[in-house]
Amino acid sequence: MTLIVIIAVVAVLVLGIALTGLLARGRSKTISAPPASTTSTATVAPPAATAEAGAGVTEAEPEAVADEPAAPALERPEATASRLVRLRQRLAGSNSALGRGLLGLLSSDKLDEDTWEGIEDLLITSDIGVGPTQELTERLRTRFRVDGTTSAQAKEVLREELVTLVDPALDRRLRITGEDGQPGVVLVVGVNGAGKTTTVGKLARILVAEDRRVLLGAADTFRAAAADQLQTWGDRVGVEVVRGPEGGDPASVAFDAVRQGSEAGLDTVVVDTAGRLQNKQGLMDELGKVKRVIEKTAPVTEVLLVLDATTGQNGLIQARVFSEAVEVTGIVLTKLDGSAKGGIVVQVQRELGVPVKLVGLGEGPDDLAPFSPEAFVDALLG
Repeated sequence: MTLIVIIAVVAVLVLGIALTGLLARGRSKTISAPPASTTSTATVAPPAATAEAGAGVTEAEPEAVADEPAAPALERPEATASRLVRLRQRLAGSNSALGRGLLGLLSSDKLDEDTWEGIEDLLITSDIGVGPTQELTERLRTRFRVDGTTSAQAKEVLREELVTLVDPALDRRLRITGEDGQPGVVLVVGVNGAGKTTTVGKLARILVAEDRRVLLGAADTFRAAAADQLQTWGDRVGVEVVRGPEGGDPASVAFDAVRQGSEAGLDTVVVDTAGRLQNKQGLMDELGKVKRVIEKTAPVTEVLLVLDATTGQNGLIQARVFSEAVEVTGIVLTKLDGSAKGGIVVQVQRELGVPVKLVGLGEGPDDLAPFSPEAFVDALLG
């Protein structure tokens, strides 16, 4: 019996020890397992934007493309008729001293020798020149002394004689039309500073106002700003400009311009040229070459010499030099509305034997007008 009890006690002890070991291993596994909260935080949530995109959110609108700026509207140049009106107004405001002075002397109660000497002095100081001055004075003497003209008629008589002196019979039409399907070719020459390139741009505006198809040639390749300046003038009225590299051959540029104008069937090609008078012989040779090269394609129909009306005798010297190199067919007098003396019109025509065809009246884009002897004289007399 005692043995049975001992065995039973031993069995209970063994069973207890075994249960105790099992319980200890279970608690150890539970402690070493990671907490549930740790597992959940290990999963990285996707960004909100990605989640929304995956959920089918509306697609973003494409960025708007900025419209290209519209090309500037072309200018419409002023018509010739209104330019002539402004010619009278501008000249009357700046060059009427000559007319007023002559009228004052001729309206004197007594026309003695002192009066006639005063008339001659006034005419000479107005750049009319000695020869034309003596001619006009003699005609006025005859009208007043022999024909019995009175002081009340002085203005009418003076107007008639001044118009005669300016010579309205000269052909002042611009030869801007070619023959046999060729364009008219206008070669513009003159010294730098006289307003030559500006005159080319303004002449283009006159031609565009007459609905002519025009092309410009920038053959003044030695002055850096000349081609750019001409390009600006052309862009304003929709006229193409043919240009070459800076310092390039002017004759080549002129030839290309005339050739393109001829192939395109245009009405007129206007060619700007260099004006470096300090290199007189080189410039004259160059101008002669330009003219010869152009005429391999089409005849030059007009050669316009641009003169600054304020330069007086210097302008006449320039005129002689250029007329030796190219056959000048017309004069453009710029800055005639400033300090210029109106007599330069008469003197330059007598010197070269060619007419003044255009006059510059100011800085505006349309301040270039065809020259009218009657309008000019009326402006002088006020």
